[in-house]
Amino acid sequence: DDRTALVRKPITKGGNSDLPSAGFNVINSIIGSGIIGLPYSMKQAGFPLGVLLLVGVAFITDYSIILLIKGGNLSGTNTYQALVNKSYGFMGYLILSTLQFLYPFIAMISYNIITGDTLTKVFQTIPGVGLDNLLTYRQVIILCTTIIFTLPMSLYRDIAKLAKISFISLILTTVILVIVMIRTATLGPLVPKTENAWVFAKSNAIQAIGVMSFAFVCHHNSFLIYGSLEEPTLSNWSRITHVSVSLALFISVVFAACGYVTFTGYTEGDIFENYCRDDNLATFGRFCYGITIILTFPIECFVTREVIANVFFSGTLTTILHVAVTVIVVVVATSISLVYDCLGIVLELNGILSATPLVFIIPTACYLKLSEERWNHSDNLISYLILIVGVIVMTAGFIMTILHPQECSHGKEMFYCFPNNASLYNNTLPPF
Repeated sequence: DDRTALVRKPITKGGNSDLPSAGFNVINSIIGSGIIGLPYSMKQAGFPLGVLLLVGVAFITDYSIILLIKGGNLSGTNTYQALVNKSYGFMGYLILSTLQFLYPFIAMISYNIITGDTLTKVFQTIPGVGLDNLLTYRQVIILCTTIIFTLPMSLYRDIAKLAKISFISLILTTVILVIVMIRTATLGPLVPKTENAWVFAKSNAIQAIGVMSFAFVCHHNSFLIYGSLEEPTLSNWSRITHVSVSLALFISVVFAACGYVTFTGYTEGDIFENYCRDDNLATFGRFCYGITIILTFPIECFVTREVIANVFFSGTLTTILHVAVTVIVVVVATSISLVYDCLGIVLELNGILSATPLVFIIPTACYLKLSEERWNHSDNLISYLILIVGVIVMTAGFIMTILHPQECSHGKEMFYCFPNNASLYNNTLPPF
């Protein structure tokens, strides 16, 4: 998830990125860390409705990032921030900046939660590491990875030094997808299905949209990718967007379906919480995902720091301020993740409060403000519809998340992993 839209680079023709490379960047922006919560969104919405909602979110993502570039062309701007400032003035710029800060900041919290959940189970498989070992405590793991890895990498001033992360992340995500698919075939039949596992719709569907929006938001770097094209035209951008979002949707649906079909109503916000501790293949998947999260964390920190620099320090930080702001952001995010450990509600809140406005509301609102077409033009009508849906999802989703927070069995071995469970008795998981 390379959230670098706050780096205000001008759009220039003759960039060195061809169409496949640009498409790769869009796909990687979508199927980054957020994909891990998609099986949980199926549980929230009801599996059939969940698949339909995922398709709907993908369609809106496709439409709205094209709309962003249209809005940029209409206003003569080349960044998300400049577009909003041109459309709604300084107050709009502040609102967007707040959302651009909250989205990666809450993502940093969720990454720490995932790191603590994931790597503790990896270390538990090491001979001699018992349940009372320090390496099995999530707080210890989060503190260690922060001090040794994420904080030092977050102190980089040049995000180009993190450029290889996207490629590594995509490879590891592919490995994780294959592991989830294998376990659907080998573990799925051994896990008892919950009651109403295949019901069409459930009452938490709006919260599920928040989780999906968190996974699919890629608007933060749309202008940068568009500007990297050799021929930055709307037709080229539309073609890239359609192909990239379609491929990302296919991967997301396969991942979400396989994860949910395996565990149905027992599906956790972090799908790796569902796999048994002695499952070597799942442990390898946990290790891959843990590495992905550790490498992605600094990119999120980069963006939160850029927001603070742009809003409060005219875009420039001295060395002392750079270090101070980085340390404060990392410390606050880490402190919250040490206290709160349920990933599902974190994904819901980030999707509802940050991703939904970035995907549904702001691109359409800017286009409607700038459009010179009649009110009943197709682009305007679709924009109105997406805008209304976004407001409903954001408002209702926030209320439901607060009133009906989802429970989670964080850190606990699932019942179907115990030897005395009837469905697994005398069965062994296939070795890695």
